[in-house]
Amino acid sequence: MDFLVWPALVHLLFPCAVIAEDPSLLNSWHDVWFFRFLVNMLGYATIIVPGYFLISYFKRSNYLDRGSGLCYPLIKTCVFGGEDKSSLLDDVPVSSRNEPDSGSTVKQALKLMFCAAGLQASYLTWGVLQERVMTRSYGAVAPDHDGEKFKDSQFLVFMNRILALTVSGLWCMLFKQPRHGAPMYMYSFASLSNILSSWCQYEALKFISFPTQVLAKASKVIPVMLMGKLISRKSYEYWEYFTAVLISVGVSMFLLSSTTSKHPSTVTTFSGVVILIGYIVFDSFTSNWQDNLFKYKMSSVQMMFGVNLFSCLFTVGSLLEQGAFFESLAFMTRHSEFAFHAVLLSVCSACGQLFIFYTISQFGAAVFTIIMTLRQAFAILLSCFLYGHSVTIVGGFGVAVVFVALFLRVYARSRMKSSRQSSLPQKV
Repeated sequence: MDFLVWPALVHLLFPCAVIAEDPSLLNSWHDVWFFRFLVNMLGYATIIVPGYFLISYFKRSNYLDRGSGLCYPLIKTCVFGGEDKSSLLDDVPVSSRNEPDSGSTVKQALKLMFCAAGLQASYLTWGVLQERVMTRSYGAVAPDHDGEKFKDSQFLVFMNRILALTVSGLWCMLFKQPRHGAPMYMYSFASLSNILSSWCQYEALKFISFPTQVLAKASKVIPVMLMGKLISRKSYEYWEYFTAVLISVGVSMFLLSSTTSKHPSTVTTFSGVVILIGYIVFDSFTSNWQDNLFKYKMSSVQMMFGVNLFSCLFTVGSLLEQGAFFESLAFMTRHSEFAFHAVLLSVCSACGQLFIFYTISQFGAAVFTIIMTLRQAFAILLSCFLYGHSVTIVGGFGVAVVFVALFLRVYARSRMKSSRQSSLPQKV
């Protein structure tokens, strides 16, 4: 019976069309994406499970009251945090996130151009390199030599996180930060979901095109609304439903028009859809958990440091247990071009996060959303130009519909926010 079940599972995860176009996708069991996902999860479990029992022990044994010694400050910070949650926001200075700077208009315009240029340069370069690393070969010295593809998405996640950890750590040391109060272990939840969402993002490019991935990420507002309606019984405005329908229509137009293309990278597979769904689920959890953590007294850079600290711990542990860490380093030594791409990819990711924090603090979330929406549109155009993705007229119209809907959401949300502020009683 097992001889029938396992081949069926493999064909379910790897549609025949994809295997026929790229037989190298399935050279061994380790090339099955679901198998790699399970192995990664087992690696994380070897760190999470002992950590869970340790935290439970310290909490049950009232270690905070009776503990002492050299390890006491470390255990207190990791398990109990610095202070109670009830008084976290009492003495936190109000950020000027949504307040315009008192500087001149020219200064503000230059600052906005700097933020926009930094975000576009960081994430457009990041997107191009991401597609290059995951979909192209290295070391092809002759036309008849296919070269070697890098397959370990988890190592790329580790590279991104170790540099982001370094940058955020240096930032926290150089610039004054609020007194930290959250138990360190609480970052591990957002860290795990962040690792998995990033892994899904890299892994999906083995099965779907980059423009498809960008549109899927842009349309994650749809499952977020559905979950809010079903689970939290949230109510939404009419324009939210309207823009969600527009996004659905635009994405459907793009996907249906792309499936007839003969270019291998535009074939959308079942595996790619499943991995993208995983990305949306994990990414949604990450943002919601981080929102909950911000109830503690912390800055965005402290959040960046805490999440990336656990991300490095999880990924390096899993990579070492699988033996993949040194295999990836060997790949870097064999292909210097890959080493350059991996480092530059990590630099762009870390710098992009800093630009995100700075832009939101200076101009607010609405301006940031507009910049990043434009970035998604530019990323699709750049990917089509550099990597030859063919987009039909119907598909191009679908892309336009999606981004019109996204801009409508930003506009409607800003109008609603301004109307609510104007309806508040004015202070004398």
